[in-house]
Amino acid sequence: MDSERILVVLCILVITLLFCSRSVLAGDIVHEDDIAPKKPGCENSFVLVKVHTLIDNVEGKEFVGVGARFGTTMASKEKHANHSKLVLSDPPDCCSPPKNKLTGEVILVHRGNCTFTTKANIAETAGASAILIVNYKKELYKMVCEANETDLQIQIPAVMLPQDAGSILEDSLNGNSSVAVQLYSPQRPLVDIAEVFLWLMAVGTILCASYWSAWSARGAAIEQDKLLKDASDDYLNMEDTSATGVVDINTTSAVLFVVIASCFLVMLYKLMSYAFVELLVVLFCIGGVEGLQTCLVALLSRISFRWFKRAGESFIKVPFFGAVSHLTLAVSPFCIAFAVIWAVFRRVSFAWIGQDILGIALIVTVLQIVRVPNLKVGTVLLSCAFLYDIFWVFVSKSFFSESVMIVVARGDNSGEDGIPMLLKIPRMFDPWGGYSIIGFGDILLPGLIIAFTLRYDWLSKKSLRAGYFLWAMMAYGLGLLITYVALNLMDGHGQPALLYIVPFTLGTLLTLAKQRGDLDILWGRGEPERICPHIHLQPSQRESI
Repeated sequence: MDSERILVVLCILVITLLFCSRSVLAGDIVHEDDIAPKKPGCENSFVLVKVHTLIDNVEGKEFVGVGARFGTTMASKEKHANHSKLVLSDPPDCCSPPKNKLTGEVILVHRGNCTFTTKANIAETAGASAILIVNYKKELYKMVCEANETDLQIQIPAVMLPQDAGSILEDSLNGNSSVAVQLYSPQRPLVDIAEVFLWLMAVGTILCASYWSAWSARGAAIEQDKLLKDASDDYLNMEDTSATGVVDINTTSAVLFVVIASCFLVMLYKLMSYAFVELLVVLFCIGGVEGLQTCLVALLSRISFRWFKRAGESFIKVPFFGAVSHLTLAVSPFCIAFAVIWAVFRRVSFAWIGQDILGIALIVTVLQIVRVPNLKVGTVLLSCAFLYDIFWVFVSKSFFSESVMIVVARGDNSGEDGIPMLLKIPRMFDPWGGYSIIGFGDILLPGLIIAFTLRYDWLSKKSLRAGYFLWAMMAYGLGLLITYVALNLMDGHGQPALLYIVPFTLGTLLTLAKQRGDLDILWGRGEPERICPHIHLQPSQRESI
């Protein structure tokens, strides 16, 4: 069963890299249309706006828009905001005076054919109390002023709505329904408790996975020493089999890993659909079942109940899977049922709990199976992921007119609310709701090198302070914390966490190893030299070592 398990987990590992940059989003995606300097009449701070609706005097949906850099500001509390009737603009683009006379209504217009300020000036002159501009895409854009504009004394609020929200409102108006809207902009808290829990979740996952990996490595080393002590010369000449079920990454596979992920990302971007997201859900469930099963079997095997130990040590041959322990067969139905129930109910409000459980189990399992053998491979892997993250989040806009990573991670054109390869927690005290999230890759990829440091520390018998694991964990935690700070400073824009985590983690390890004189060992061999006193080597054998 080891080969099948490794294949499944490696496939999931490639997919997790695709989404390592959609980190710690606040639930809203806001892009800038143009970069324009502030000037008198066009110097508002960009704020999110709630658009509460009443359709035929019945509570309707509440939409989220973004306020323009021009126009007047809105109330911050719902009780201070007025209900105003909503009307459609005729012509729809509001680039010329509307045919219908306005007396304080809010006017709904389409984006395009003239500047935002032109639309707002025309709407204000016609008697509108506010203007809602419907974007031609799903996301929101910040409305700015052109460099040569002068007529900027606009005295009504201007708000942009995403395409889907505008379509719903327009359909209601075309169906002769009476629609009223209420515009207000509640302030978002600087820090939400969800971000604290997500930080603890990411750090705790790496901590648990690292200790499990180190325990396994130390146990394997002890077992190998015992075998070597009584082994014959024929055994000494056999290949090492202690690493069965463990995959060591090399520099070539680290580079290919990122190249393959990039190709798959472009394919998803070009062919994104409902079917693709469903395929990702299936793959996530397969990986989640394998991860949850592995974690449960390992945990139950260590419980001092005699039945669990016997069930974990007795095996039965299963077609296609090979030898499987009775304990694995016992927990498998539960794991499968858990994943299926999550997949069926993944759109309900509390489904994030099941997604996080499956995700953490998958990450811990991958960090147990896949390992970096030395600091050189870890540096190549994280450096490639660092460049991958930056390119597909920021640089790809120059080639594809939009951020490929964000579009794919958000699941545009798929009919689904994003992809499952991330951990998320609902924002608890944020009036805007949404989730704080972090991609699997932002935990898993740094986790590979952090787990390596703990294995090295234990095998070299270093104390926590004299070793490298403690400093690597602190560097990762600080890098992730800086990501949250950057997120809040960037008005909720998604930030690629590896942009901050990789320099902190790698920089700390390389600098510390250089100062301590361990860089050559960490970079090359990756583990301390272990000489068995009971093995007497010939001079030629010592030279080969």
